[in-house]
Amino acid sequence: MAAMIEQTLALLDDRPLATTAGGRPVIELRGITKRFPGVVANDRVTLDIFAGEIHVLLGENGAGKSTLIDFLAGLQQPDAGTISVHGRSVEIGSPAESLALGIGTVFQHVQLVTSLTVLENLMLGGSSWRLLRRQPAIERFRELSDLLGVTIDPDVPVGRLALGEQQQVEIMHALWRGERVLILDEPTSMLTPQGVHHLGEVMKRLRDKGVAIIFITHKLREACDLGDRISALRLGRLVGQIDKTELATMTEQQITDRVVDLMFGKEPSDHAARLALDNQNARPDPNRIDRNAPPLFQLRGVATAAQPGECAVHDISFDLWPGEVLGIAGVDGNGQKHLAEVLAGQRTAVAGSILLGGADVTQGGVADRRREGISYITDERHGEGTVATFSVATNLVAKEIGTPPLWWGGISLWNRIHRHAREQIQRHDIRTASERTAIGKLSGGNIQKVLLARELTDRAALVVFNKPTNGLDLQNTQLARERIVEGAARGVAMIVISNELDELAAVGDRIGVMFRGRLTGIVANDDNANRRISLLMTGAGA
Repeated sequence: MAAMIEQTLALLDDRPLATTAGGRPVIELRGITKRFPGVVANDRVTLDIFAGEIHVLLGENGAGKSTLIDFLAGLQQPDAGTISVHGRSVEIGSPAESLALGIGTVFQHVQLVTSLTVLENLMLGGSSWRLLRRQPAIERFRELSDLLGVTIDPDVPVGRLALGEQQQVEIMHALWRGERVLILDEPTSMLTPQGVHHLGEVMKRLRDKGVAIIFITHKLREACDLGDRISALRLGRLVGQIDKTELATMTEQQITDRVVDLMFGKEPSDHAARLALDNQNARPDPNRIDRNAPPLFQLRGVATAAQPGECAVHDISFDLWPGEVLGIAGVDGNGQKHLAEVLAGQRTAVAGSILLGGADVTQGGVADRRREGISYITDERHGEGTVATFSVATNLVAKEIGTPPLWWGGISLWNRIHRHAREQIQRHDIRTASERTAIGKLSGGNIQKVLLARELTDRAALVVFNKPTNGLDLQNTQLARERIVEGAARGVAMIVISNELDELAAVGDRIGVMFRGRLTGIVANDDNANRRISLLMTGAGA
């Protein structure tokens, strides 16, 4: 690790030194405004980013954080306001111009080329001589892998990696050349605790070298542990900031209370947002489940086949009863992706059987499983879960196309489709200009609300969630968990795959653990669950 740090710092020395902390800002945003149809994404935002600081940017989904980052990454331009880098006013017209200014970005959603290998992705954008020197690139890759605590084949195509592993590659890419300004848009959401700790160490070392770091996170503990300065956005506006002097005198609880007040307001009606911070255990009474009755869903010795770089599942067996929530924990990349896909019918089981209500559905595909009452909410909201250019209304019925009552004889009944969409928008509080708005223009939290509305129907007997709250703010995280608990209370069986143990503790009746493609154990969600789960996640309890 020490060698890698020194190489990163040496790379930084090749760039012009940034202004020292406390001097003139490295980046100055003045009056930044951006409007989209029906919404003001950024409203006269003025913000300074200093060298030698980790500047945490907080805000609920749709607060304008990602739009602000897009300006610095060269993906969009503001309608009004100015951006200055090192005291010089600039217009960042492309990602290449952003990189040339020394700004490196890890986006919330994966930006890799899935058909290229991990190493090829990491070398993209470098000088031509670097493309021809594989050995130094391999050495750099190994150093970063050790630093982040990950094990990834550098020669596997990125498309074969789990989403968490792809995000780890994104972080490597941002650290590859050693930028003077580093933007991290929720980079820890799928890392192991060890990986989060190591990344925090790297961030602090880079900060101490003079790098300006913009760190977007929904995890307030990370903000408290790593932040030198915290800014909060609400409804596109900068509503407050806690500077280094204040942070040094505040306890973690005081910081949390102040941030929540900034993000959600101080009115009593807004206090529901605090529930996500209090980690309330809203699980229904486990005694409601009649385990003497036949199980609703059964897996018997299920296995999948893997391509290089993937983790297949082996001999997976469990029973699930109506109204039960089974959590699946584990470090990302231990077979969760294959498990989710084989449950949903997207991947074929090469061994074993899958039973729903006693009927064998092993050979059924996605449409067959859905007709039988199995719904699936993917962890990849963009791309797999939705079609960004299609309207909210179309995405809400994407899995019902051609079926009554919204279609008749192959004809789309658009009045009914739009009326159905308006009803769902109101019922699930989906924040959109209209049902005709392209879903890609919505925030991550509102896209997740669309998926919940689409999958949690009255016909669902079993719903499979893959990382249901990844990238969501406090309020939308709590909303998603409430939907899970409410569905279970109605008798719907739930499988929740997540690497957030707090989440599984909040909703699960039992929690299973995936390790190297095997279900190493299932434990009751009681006071001793965390210790047993931790052992199972390392293989020690297998």
